[in-house]
Amino acid sequence: MNNKLLFEQLYAASTEKAIQTIIETNPTIFKNENWYPIGENESNFSIIENQQSNPIAALVEKVTNSIDAILMKKCLQKGIDPKSKEAPMSMDDALDLFFPKHKNWDLNTPRRQQAEDIQIIADGPTKESSVIIYDNGEGQHPDKFEQTFLSLLRGNKNEIHFVQGKYNMGGSGAIVFCGEKGYQLIGSKRFDGTGQFGFTLTREHPLSKEEQDIKKNTWYEYLKIDGKIPAFDITELDLKLLNRRFKTGTIIKMYSYQMKGISGFAQDLNQSLNEFLFKPVLPIFTIDTKERYPNNKVLETTVYGLQRRLEEEKDYVEDWFSEEYEDALFGKMKVTCYVFKARQEGKTAKETKADIQRRYFKNNMSVLFSMNGQIHGHYTSEFITRSLKYNLLKDYLLINVDCSKMKYDFRKSLFMASRDRLKGGEKAEELRDYLRKKLIKSKLDAINNKRKDTIGLESEDTTELIKSFAKNLSKDSELFKLLQNTLKLEEKTKEKPEKKESKGKSEREEKAFKSERFPSYFKLQHKQNSPIPVPIGGEKTLKFETDVEDHYFDRTDEPGDLQVSILKVKRTDSKGGTEKGSNKEPGELLNIIKSSPDKGTIKITFNPDTDLRQGDEIEVHATLKGAGEESFIEILFLKIVDPEQKKETAPKEEENYNNIGLPELVKVTKEQWDGLESHGISMDYKTVMSLQASGDILETIYVNLDSNVYLNHRKKLKNEEQIITAQKRYITSVYFHSLFLYMITKKNNYKLVHFKEEGEEDDVTVDEYIRYVFDSYYSDFLLNFGMEQLMGALED
Repeated sequence: MNNKLLFEQLYAASTEKAIQTIIETNPTIFKNENWYPIGENESNFSIIENQQSNPIAALVEKVTNSIDAILMKKCLQKGIDPKSKEAPMSMDDALDLFFPKHKNWDLNTPRRQQAEDIQIIADGPTKESSVIIYDNGEGQHPDKFEQTFLSLLRGNKNEIHFVQGKYNMGGSGAIVFCGEKGYQLIGSKRFDGTGQFGFTLTREHPLSKEEQDIKKNTWYEYLKIDGKIPAFDITELDLKLLNRRFKTGTIIKMYSYQMKGISGFAQDLNQSLNEFLFKPVLPIFTIDTKERYPNNKVLETTVYGLQRRLEEEKDYVEDWFSEEYEDALFGKMKVTCYVFKARQEGKTAKETKADIQRRYFKNNMSVLFSMNGQIHGHYTSEFITRSLKYNLLKDYLLINVDCSKMKYDFRKSLFMASRDRLKGGEKAEELRDYLRKKLIKSKLDAINNKRKDTIGLESEDTTELIKSFAKNLSKDSELFKLLQNTLKLEEKTKEKPEKKESKGKSEREEKAFKSERFPSYFKLQHKQNSPIPVPIGGEKTLKFETDVEDHYFDRTDEPGDLQVSILKVKRTDSKGGTEKGSNKEPGELLNIIKSSPDKGTIKITFNPDTDLRQGDEIEVHATLKGAGEESFIEILFLKIVDPEQKKETAPKEEENYNNIGLPELVKVTKEQWDGLESHGISMDYKTVMSLQASGDILETIYVNLDSNVYLNHRKKLKNEEQIITAQKRYITSVYFHSLFLYMITKKNNYKLVHFKEEGEEDDVTVDEYIRYVFDSYYSDFLLNFGMEQLMGALED
């Protein structure tokens, strides 16, 4: 069999079983002597197996290699050495240099034309899909395969700044998800048309009986014939690509690829890739076939990143904003928050929630850490409930943390080489704590409070319930300690006076803010002639007025920028000029937070470094980019002052246990379900109760008076007195059982996980868990089996 025919047979095979058949029927070609360990290392098992833990993340590494290959090709075509100073220093610079018309990709036709250069194509049966990845990139000569596609840890791209890859491992991480035997076909031809088309096949080495007695682990290997990568001459090949034949570049086929939960490439795989590629440099095609899905009208779709989807699909996103942090801890970092609507028009809250999960949280990633648009790690929704304590936003908040401009040393300690998960350790914990502190002070807090405050249902007066509960409760009892420690209950001794509404501005009708696409002015509010005081160990937030639209810094099309420069630092020397000053650059002396515009206001927060001292003066320039070459500059003078004195805490007043602050009780009827749904609290006939919590604090218990459980129980009753008694029993049972189930679960620090199909799992908050318990016959038991009935059953 010649090399061309061999490649055609391998490429036509649609599953690993078909590949196995080809191998078994051609023993002279696939004999043991023709297989060589990848990376020239029989211990490569530990390297290849210890990469991506998720098949989609491993597939993304292939796509990243394809993007790198196209950028490399463009660079070489321009006659630029990719490692030279003339080469772009970032992926964004490369995009501007190599694709000057890339802004046209926001339009459908130009985007689809460019996306044809990277194609991900489905092949084989739907339940055992093989995956083809094609790129029109630089390609490789056959004699370079072992230094590129088949190498490990060579660091071929380490000196090239405009590509993502560094360690030369991305090509091997997906092998472990190629069926059970690791079959992967690699073919390539150099972009300039020189040389032959080369190809090879990878697999997991099948250990013989003798090897099993000697070797602890197997290894991964690739095919050579007569000591060479097999190759043949081509002008072009028909590889069933979209709108083209293969001429140069690279083609990879991964057989029987293990993708859980992916039923179709055009939709399911597209959504997952968009999550992992938040803002890819180049668009990509995902392509399915009529043979696989004859009734599917959409077989080809482009992947252009989750950011663009979030901006374009306004039906789902309620609000979004960004903050940019500059801190001595990590360097620079931009955080963008997207808040989804709790209820979409024409859908119920439950339908909306399911739709949002399917479209944006397919891989259970709520906080994304990205580098050059690719996700390198994530937090689940646990960060939103446990760290931020925004339980109402658990399923409606997506946060992107752009780490592209972080300090190298910090970034190195944060990300794994596999680029699919975060490292544990001190730096990761510091970053988590930093994000928590900053985000709870951001616009998110107002959004969360607004959702809570606009629910608008009146709570019941629980005074009598609480009194009867607390009057016989010793404050030394374990039960009281459980309440005190778990719910963080406050003991109230005096009624707080009602706040008087302030006259003046709050009573005046605010002028409607009219936004512009580009700013026409930028000025500091309440500007003063003297330097602005900034306390040591504290921070100072300044507000600037402008007329630009809210998403000016974050939009993908013509985004703006705000630069804050520290120009001069006038040091105060209390010892007559003999004390040595700081060796730090001016820009390292202030930590800075920049917020995106919010209805005409931009906030900049300054936090002094410890090297600054009382009396130091700093000149700051804030520059807002306008349309074209226009910019607006505000010059500020800051003065470091003594730290603010902490207010003394008032002594605790005498304890009063008649007013323990238990959660609010809200009775809900069918007529009020719709109002709750608009805030993401779903309620129907099957629902008995729902809880509202902020982090660990239980705030409200909603009891459904029109649940099937209660209505069916009420039908059995004969008179109004029985109905009134049953309702009281129902409400108090649900309320107190919910309360104590919540407290006990929290007290013991249980972590709750819901195991779904195919090994997937979701984090579950305590309030969600208790709702599931009540919806699963527990409330039916409470109503129908009181203490008297149970004791009677024992007597019988």
